[in-house]
Amino acid sequence: MRPTMSARSTRALTSLTAAAALAALTACSSAPADEPATEEAAADTAGNGGGAEGVEIATVLGDGIDVRAEPGGGEVLHTLGSPNDFGVDRTFLVERNEGEWLQVLLPVRPNGTTGWVRSDEVSLTSTEYRVEIDTGDFEFTVLDGDEEVRTGVIGTGEGETPTPEGRYYFTELLQPPDPEGPYGVYAFGLSGFSETLETFAGGPGQLAVHGTNDEDALGRQVSHGCVRVSNEDITWMAQNLPLGTPVEISG
Repeated sequence: MRPTMSARSTRALTSLTAAAALAALTACSSAPADEPATEEAAADTAGNGGGAEGVEIATVLGDGIDVRAEPGGGEVLHTLGSPNDFGVDRTFLVERNEGEWLQVLLPVRPNGTTGWVRSDEVSLTSTEYRVEIDTGDFEFTVLDGDEEVRTGVIGTGEGETPTPEGRYYFTELLQPPDPEGPYGVYAFGLSGFSETLETFAGGPGQLAVHGTNDEDALGRQVSHGCVRVSNEDITWMAQNLPLGTPVEISG
C-alpha cells in the first residue's frame, strides 16, 4: 500500500510569514520580481516511501551543524542552522556513508556542492523514491526503486532563466494559502538555485517544484526557473515523497 501524508506531516503544515516563505523560492511565477508573492511553509515531510536499499537522508538533531571539507575534521565550510529559514528541520541527501562521517549534498551555491558531517549529529532515514525531470521532453518521472510509479507534464524556466540541470533534493514542503493561486496547492523547495538570478523577490533564488493554477501552460517554458506540475501531481508528491528525496534534472 502506498504511504499517505503522515499525521506528523499534517500537523507540521503550520504558517510562517507568507511573503517571507515565498521570497526564498526563486522565480516560481512569471510575475515581475517586484510583485510580492504569498505562500505558507510546511515544516516537515510526507511518509517515507523507501527501504534500506534506497538513498539515505540525514536530518540534523541539534540546532545547527558544521559542514567540513573532508571527513575526520578539517576546515569548516559552512555552519548551517536547524530548523532552516522555513522552520523545517535541516535535511541533507547522503552521497557517501563512511560510518562516523557522511558526505552530503548541500543546499548552497554553487549547485552540486557537497561536504562532510558527523553521523552522530544527524538521524538517518532512507527512501527508494527518486524524481527524474526531463526539461527537454517537459516530463517528470517518479521511480520507486526501478519501478515507474508516476509521470506527468511539466513547465520549465524560460529564456534567460532556464531550469538548471543537476542533482538536487527536496528541502521543505510549502502549502500556499491560496490553493487557486499561481503556486498551486503545494510546493517543494529544492536544494538548488537559479544560475542566472542571484536574487528573486528578496530571496536567494532558490528553485522549487510546485503546482499551478494554469495547467494549460504545462509543456512549455513558462517560469523563471522553477518546475511546474499539475495540482494533482504535486498533491501526490506531497503525500508520498519525503524531504530528502533526490531530484535529477536533465535537458
